[in-house]
Amino acid sequence: MTAVPTELATGTYVADASHSHASFTVRHAGISKVRGSVPITSATITVGEEVEASSVVAELDASGIDTGSADRDGHLKSADFFNVDANPAWTFASTSVTGTPEDLAVTGDLTINGVTQQVTIDVEYTGAATDPFGNARAAFEGSLEISRKEFGLTWNAALEAGGVLVGDKVKISLDISAIKG
Repeated sequence: MTAVPTELATGTYVADASHSHASFTVRHAGISKVRGSVPITSATITVGEEVEASSVVAELDASGIDTGSADRDGHLKSADFFNVDANPAWTFASTSVTGTPEDLAVTGDLTINGVTQQVTIDVEYTGAATDPFGNARAAFEGSLEISRKEFGLTWNAALEAGGVLVGDKVKISLDISAIKG
């Protein structure tokens, strides 16, 4: 068992949406990247006495996808991609947490587009502090790479010169600031 850092109080933390961010990057036309964000609706982090006794549950609002292009965002929200009318939320529920605070592996069930896959998020605990309002805060950064196809996201367009318009690999990054409840 791995102890959590002494400055990180055990208990339940809730993500502060105004200081937390979820973003993604995917290849476009094989040569450039499209970047976007998805609002974090809720996230609860339970910090145990040991790393292994910790857990995470989170939900993101798929209808809030923002890539900086209203047309592209509309297409992403359609049945071609995320079908947000039928699947309005992305969810994650951890099944295990292992490693050290500087190098955590948070494994769990990620649901996107109504499809659930087990993934592992590489997470780093980046610190704890008391904010000016007396709130105990903890911060974490995480990243993972998924295959669009594994989540039923298969829409694409062939390029005249070969290849496809939208890459399969999607990189997801998380920056979480959470307040102890």
